[in-house]
Amino acid sequence: MLALGLALSLQRTPLVAMATELQPADIKEAKNFLRRNDPRRLETGAQRLLNVREQELNLMLGQAAKLYGQAAARVQLRPDLAVLQASLPLPKLGAWLNIDAELQATSGLPAFSRVRIGRLPVPAWLANWGARQALQRLPAAFDLQLADDMIERVGFGAELLHVKYRWHKDSMAKVMSSLWPAGEQQRAYTYQEHLAAWVQTLPPGQPVSLATLLPPMFTLAQQRSAGLSTQAAAENRAAILTLALYATGESWARVMPAAQAWPKPAPLQVTLNGRDDFAMHFLVSAALAVEGGGPLADAIGVYKELSDTRGGSGFSFNDVAADRAGARFGLLSEQAPEKLQALVSRGLPESAFMPDVSDLPEFLSELEFLRRYGGTEAPAYKQMMKDIEARLAALAVSN
Repeated sequence: MLALGLALSLQRTPLVAMATELQPADIKEAKNFLRRNDPRRLETGAQRLLNVREQELNLMLGQAAKLYGQAAARVQLRPDLAVLQASLPLPKLGAWLNIDAELQATSGLPAFSRVRIGRLPVPAWLANWGARQALQRLPAAFDLQLADDMIERVGFGAELLHVKYRWHKDSMAKVMSSLWPAGEQQRAYTYQEHLAAWVQTLPPGQPVSLATLLPPMFTLAQQRSAGLSTQAAAENRAAILTLALYATGESWARVMPAAQAWPKPAPLQVTLNGRDDFAMHFLVSAALAVEGGGPLADAIGVYKELSDTRGGSGFSFNDVAADRAGARFGLLSEQAPEKLQALVSRGLPESAFMPDVSDLPEFLSELEFLRRYGGTEAPAYKQMMKDIEARLAALAVSN
């Protein structure tokens, strides 16, 4: 019976194609969505109706699915009904787990009314029980009890999702705490404390190279993950996020209420290739790569530069190079965490993780950018990006 169930569940091809890489327009849409629905603008006790278009939902759903084993997912929204389809790769079996389900609105979170895994039908009650068990076991990214407390109803319309929720006085603190469980908070505290102590040894008020700050942070990561290879990536992540927050003039208190009382590093200007903007581009992209993958960091970097052509500082290929260098660094911190720890803890010159980009065009207005490079799909632009990638591939950390 088990063998039959397995045979019916697995299929040779995916039901859903993997989401395409993010484009600058996608980042713009996501940014506008977040601005429209920023809960920090709500009054305490206020009830809010969140409307999410099907296109917006599929953009978020598709990118989120890619983070979990290169899966794929999509949803179709109809009046009182959502059709959810997902494909999960099983490389060792050379097969796909395809899910085709329908969700109906209830008084709280929606519930399955029909589920099929491959060719195997699954009773709705079993699917709902299994989904709830799975959500309760997710790492902090989804707090089921918090969702139950805040969400009053999820409804479906034609190509539209409606979420009615209530914002309480402590909702922001609870949301942030759910994203950072106790173990993660303690890890972040350790790196913030270490950075604060290290900065005290540096000349006050003087700019500091990122090459000076990286070794002590990654030495700590190496020490804390010694003999625990599975923990190395998590330690690297905490080091990178702490540095990214510091370089941008922020701290863990920005995203974690408990961090308000933590040690605060003395503010210093962090530089890379002599520029503080390069350090910020590099570290923010590294953090984005750690959190969402390299393509996310790359897409946000290009979007930011395109936005700068319209009234900002202009499109700068050297900023894009700093973004790409940071994204590579962030990915390496996860894909080869112990290797990166060993390299960085010994001390590296800036040229080992950031190429010379002083010759690359910068501060291009929209008109000048289009005249010289023809847009992000034109051959001239692609040739510039190819040149940047070649410089990145020659870096010591890339080899």
